[in-house]
Amino acid sequence: MECRRRHGSRSGVNNPSLVPLAERMRPRDFDDFVGQKRLLAPGSAFRRTVESGRLPSMVFWGPPGCGKTSLARLLARYARAHYIALSAVLTNLAEIRSTLAEARERFTRGERTVLFVDEVHRFNKGQQDAFLPHIGSRAYRLCRCDHREPRVSS
Repeated sequence: MECRRRHGSRSGVNNPSLVPLAERMRPRDFDDFVGQKRLLAPGSAFRRTVESGRLPSMVFWGPPGCGKTSLARLLARYARAHYIALSAVLTNLAEIRSTLAEARERFTRGERTVLFVDEVHRFNKGQQDAFLPHIGSRAYRLCRCDHREPRVSS
């Protein structure tokens, strides 16, 4: 399946020696993933769910470099879904709406999309609210990623 980012492309570099080391070292399957052994172990409930193609929306949080992006890419790959990454630092409301429309279009063709949104806490309320009407439609699976611990505000 397709793997792309709104700001920069993994496949945009023709010379492999110019691809960043972190990109070249990403795990290619769950067995290569370092950490989260209980979650990703063969036969675990989570892994069985993902390998069957049923992928829920989810929240990843942890320090930079702990594997949030790599795990989201693997989830998309195992679920046979398109992977689109957005960065809250670089994405505006028009791009969010365009990406959601693209995911809806894929959904109508019977294709899946995993939407990986990095640094969600940096989105303003209007940007965050743009996702709400579409989450329930199942047109995409949202992988919300942040280095901050998610909290419920009162």
